[in-house]
Amino acid sequence: MFKVNENYLKLQGSYLFSNVGKKVHTYQAENPDKKVISLGIGDVTQPLVPSVIEAIHKATEEMAVKETFHGYSPDLGYEFLRSAIAKHDYGKRGVEIALDEIFISDGAKSDSGNIGEIFSVDNKIAVCDPVYPVYVDSNIMAGRTGEYDALTGKWSNVIYMPCTKENDFAPQLPKETPDIIYLCFPNNPTGSAVTRDELQKWVDYANQVKAVIIYDAAYEAYISQQECPHTIYECEGAKTCAIELRSFSKKAGFTGTRLGFTVIPKELVSDGVMLNQLWARRHGTKYNGAPYIIQRAGEAVYSEAGQKETKAQIAYYMNNARVIREGLKSYGYSVSGGVNAPYIWLATPNGMKSWDFFDELLTKANVVGTPGSGFGPSGEGYMRLTAFGTYENTVEALERIKNL
Repeated sequence: MFKVNENYLKLQGSYLFSNVGKKVHTYQAENPDKKVISLGIGDVTQPLVPSVIEAIHKATEEMAVKETFHGYSPDLGYEFLRSAIAKHDYGKRGVEIALDEIFISDGAKSDSGNIGEIFSVDNKIAVCDPVYPVYVDSNIMAGRTGEYDALTGKWSNVIYMPCTKENDFAPQLPKETPDIIYLCFPNNPTGSAVTRDELQKWVDYANQVKAVIIYDAAYEAYISQQECPHTIYECEGAKTCAIELRSFSKKAGFTGTRLGFTVIPKELVSDGVMLNQLWARRHGTKYNGAPYIIQRAGEAVYSEAGQKETKAQIAYYMNNARVIREGLKSYGYSVSGGVNAPYIWLATPNGMKSWDFFDELLTKANVVGTPGSGFGPSGEGYMRLTAFGTYENTVEALERIKNL
């Protein structure tokens, strides 16, 4: 008789955003006359920019001609895209990344969930609390997290690094030594960011204790403050301790077209084994590559016109973030984030539980947020709002919240 992976049975309910979606769907079905505005799931609303669309059309036409047709992509991704990434995302910031250290994928979510496959199951992970749920859930699936304590909302073999108002929602170096450290800056869900000097402390610590940092930089394009690094490799020594995950989803609106990449420097070694080689082997075995058409679209993001157009789109979303942040503050709410990231971290009023405030927002204001408790124990009492809606809906949502 076949057996299932029992680690999956340890997962607590459905995925956070699935739960949100189900609740909203049920409410809309029962109240078809209500216009619900979502500031919850972080999906973009602006269309792909003209340079990207032009590249997609051109690449699609190539696929209709024998001489320019493309089948399977190279294991690491097409060189034209990896070259653009190396030049614009790293070279222009004084960081040298070799082309064979860049692995093209269908997004940072996939990579953050899959990267654990190259590590032993007995590694101990450390995560920010609150945290993007995929980091913990994928380690639960792998059997790396131990047992769940329903009273504390924590896993026995996970090191939690609380990110609270008292520490400006930035994690502190853990007292217990981890093997794998997950960091996300600008942060999802709190919207916080760290300075280059603060991130250097993490790099130095990881090298000292021989831990590896999984660095999720999916929102680096939203950084506005110069002291905040756009890549962990701006820190000295990062190539010997850090893997970086990147995404085109929020940088260029590719949530529906799917494109991302992971960087693993060849200097990153454990017991004489290069993690770059392990990931290359895994990548070649389990992944057939992002479509040629989409990789050409990604290349267009780095064109002169593409950079100008995507920066304008990011500015549009960050203006939404400003509207939400300033509006909520003027209504008397306690908020953070929204400066270097498209997320606003809202403290629920009167000590209300996260899901209770979710229900109040949905039923009384017809506005959707994401309950902070879904991101971890320290997220209780908070709500994440996103700036990815349209400007008109953002303004309307704020007016509704004002009238609660």
